[in-house]
Amino acid sequence: MGDFDFYVGTWQVTNRRLRERHVGSDDWDEFPGISVAHTFFDGAGSFDEIRFPTRDFAGATVRIRDAETGLWSIYWMNSQRGVLEQPPMVGRFVDGVGTFYADDSDEGRPIRCRFIWSRITPTSCRWEQAFSTDGEQTWETNWIMDSVRTA
Repeated sequence: MGDFDFYVGTWQVTNRRLRERHVGSDDWDEFPGISVAHTFFDGAGSFDEIRFPTRDFAGATVRIRDAETGLWSIYWMNSQRGVLEQPPMVGRFVDGVGTFYADDSDEGRPIRCRFIWSRITPTSCRWEQAFSTDGEQTWETNWIMDSVRTA
């Protein structure tokens, strides 16, 4: 069984995204999403597409597990840009929580990016994205997706 097998299926997603990052804001924008996920390579790969009906765009994620290291690489695509975003987020699950990191940039500044998959049950899960601009001393969570499995 693969680490992302829990996400196979269709999900109603409540998105909360900070309206402004890097300014200490607590003003969140909330909007719906619908995600459909599949696995491949006997669980060593995962794919999902998420649609944001009130935002007029969609995204897709491809996840692939390195057979030697056990690390997952997570790649994001946005329908508005039409490119495979780089660099991938890299990490693993430990005790039911998946944590993934990458060095990136946001609004022209270098950042450390973190994804956390947590609160995983048969019918729900949470994904969070946070950025650090100070070498991981502090993190600003800027996007939270709470997913509930549809019937």
